[in-house]
Amino acid sequence: MTAARLVRAAARAALPVLAAVHVAPVVSTFGPLRNRVMPRLSGRGRTGHVALTFDDGPDPVSTPLFLRLLADRGVHATFFLLGNQAHRSPGLVRDIDAAGHEIGVHGWLHRPLLLRGPRATYDDFARARDTVGAITGRQPQLFRPPYGIMSAAAHLAARRLDLTPVLWTCWGEDWTAHATPDSVHRTVTADLDGGGTVLLHDSDCTSAPGAWRSALGALPLLLDTCEQRGYEVGRLAEHGRPGAGPRGQFT
Repeated sequence: MTAARLVRAAARAALPVLAAVHVAPVVSTFGPLRNRVMPRLSGRGRTGHVALTFDDGPDPVSTPLFLRLLADRGVHATFFLLGNQAHRSPGLVRDIDAAGHEIGVHGWLHRPLLLRGPRATYDDFARARDTVGAITGRQPQLFRPPYGIMSAAAHLAARRLDLTPVLWTCWGEDWTAHATPDSVHRTVTADLDGGGTVLLHDSDCTSAPGAWRSALGALPLLLDTCEQRGYEVGRLAEHGRPGAGPRGQFT
């Protein structure tokens, strides 16, 4: 066998191994397992605090309504922005920042990371990070993958770019056409506890048209429930670590 054939044979033999390594982090997509054995990735924080997070914005139609409601309630949240959406609405990104909310990135495009190689993954993250950083004057430090699905390439790219991946402990399934404020509130609170991270969406750019209305309608109900249970609601920046002090930073 020639050297060239040996190289090709070795490459073919290595492909299954490389593919397995690439997709191995997908196990973190399974919420109950992730919440139990990967508390940091799940966004598990200090007891008594709930981190409120939004994905897929900014959207000039819907996001201002969320900002107004949060301002009325005196609550700050973390917004994971899509880079292409931020590029279209830089003024809205500045409004989110000026209101005291925390900004992370959700990638440039909302596409599954398992379909991307290392270079494409890195370029997507870097473009989103740099775009948001240029608008706000500060580089984002948090990252949430589209669909909550990580890959080995995503972990490596996030580390190179100083981005910390954060998923969630409970969500509202507010992206569907049949979601309602009551269904979103019920779904979130079924799994909500102190130290949890809530995922909602302030945009329907990757969801059923108008789906954001269910999240907006559920938000006052959710904030009321947190207040009744004695939970402080805020950004991931104040979420801390399990057992940390009252202002323990989430890292």
